[in-house]
Amino acid sequence: MRISARELLGQLLDAESFVSWDRPPLAVPASEQYREDLRKAAVAAGTDEAVLTGEGLLRGRRVAVIACEFGFLAGSIGVAAAERIVAAVERATELGLPLIASPTSGGTRMQEGTVAFVQMVKIAGAVAEHKTSGLPYVVYLRNPTMGGVFASWGSLGHITFAEPGALIGFLGPRVYKALYDADFPEGVQTAENLYRSGVIDGVVPVSVFRRIAHRALSVFGGVPLADSVVAPEVSNELPNSTAANSDSSVRPSPRPSGSDASEDETDTWHSVLISRRPDRPGVRDLLRHVTQRVPLSGTGQGESDRTVVLALARFRGRPCVVFGHDRSNQRGENTMGPAALREARRSMALAEELRLPLVLVIDTVGAALSKEAEERGLAPEIARCIADLVTVRTPTVAVLLGQGTGGGALALLPADRVLAATHAWLAPLPPEGASAIVYRDTGHAPELAAAQRIGAEQLRADGIVDRIVAELPDAADEPHEFAHRMVTAVAEELTRLAAIDPVRLRRSRGARYRRLGVPASR
Repeated sequence: MRISARELLGQLLDAESFVSWDRPPLAVPASEQYREDLRKAAVAAGTDEAVLTGEGLLRGRRVAVIACEFGFLAGSIGVAAAERIVAAVERATELGLPLIASPTSGGTRMQEGTVAFVQMVKIAGAVAEHKTSGLPYVVYLRNPTMGGVFASWGSLGHITFAEPGALIGFLGPRVYKALYDADFPEGVQTAENLYRSGVIDGVVPVSVFRRIAHRALSVFGGVPLADSVVAPEVSNELPNSTAANSDSSVRPSPRPSGSDASEDETDTWHSVLISRRPDRPGVRDLLRHVTQRVPLSGTGQGESDRTVVLALARFRGRPCVVFGHDRSNQRGENTMGPAALREARRSMALAEELRLPLVLVIDTVGAALSKEAEERGLAPEIARCIADLVTVRTPTVAVLLGQGTGGGALALLPADRVLAATHAWLAPLPPEGASAIVYRDTGHAPELAAAQRIGAEQLRADGIVDRIVAELPDAADEPHEFAHRMVTAVAEELTRLAAIDPVRLRRSRGARYRRLGVPASR
């Protein structure tokens, strides 16, 4: 039995103290089928969206709360749900209230595609600003919490507890099975295992979490407890967890009327295939066209990951720190793991300390999908990367060079300027994984690639990409010329950004991601 959002609020807060902050959901572009899905979800869940927000009292203390409702399209987060979450975080910050968030979600809402996926950036950014203001952020993960939700605002808590038996992880078992034709190891994506691995702080029922949250807020607020209470033991028993989808299971919205669906599908899937050519130029090819290159390695804390590259360099004379995915060292399941993300955070700290701009190169089949990655905190590291990038005090340029799959790509995306190669793309999952969720097969991957608007031109139209650097017609057929064009384009962006006041730049970056997916009229 899953705990609904209203049941959670009833058990967490003092009786009859909850006051809703919610306004009617933001209207988003939707097909007739998607509108019908939303109507049915509202009837089934008894809520108007996948999240409820507001304030209440916790043992007399005023707190802001955000609670997901899994019964509404598997708790998936689209533009309207993200807008509601961000508005609540911002209001809590403005009012100076501690914030308690309780996610339960399959992840990004597949019907809204990449625009919904990128909403995790603005949620993480709002949470980062809340924490920067010195206000507590406390998280209680419920069954299940998966995908982008776990890899963003579900992993940014000052303290993080989870419901007993909760399925918690980065990628759902069904998608893993579709991509690798193997079952994900059992017992890894459970609250109890993540507690033992040090990813979360404990596993307790809501009634106990209420007491823990009260104590924590008393400590955060400098208020001593009236008496000492021994904390309850946390169960180490592995539950018989119920499998859950890693994302919403209803079909995506078709393209708007007037578009050529077959042409979109062919063009987008063509770009996906081109981006996977083994001879396509990668970050190392770009670095051959820069000067004063100084390769660096590792996190500085005893970890390294050969699927990424870190260096100092000059792009046409402009000094910068460079960090990016190394496509030449990604093989099968050997993709960026937690150490790579910690190395990414080293690059951000290095750029900020040296007051150098940061260039991030995205070219990944996705973050590592393994028992080790889950247990070493992959999703929390993705969340920290996103939050750090949104708030870093130095100019940033992201380059979408080839494949841009999932949280591993999103972790390097939130920059002041985003460039993309003609055949680059960005998606919450590889198209085959999205097809496995929606259709329970991989044969609809070309259709999903188009429907989710993952291609470079679509990303530019949706405000995610600022500039497209041409491939004539395919970077793999003209690697040196293409690398030269991309390095020149990055240098031009660095020159423009250098003329902008850093404080204004940081505010502008926050505003950029705050607006994503929201109609201009709002």
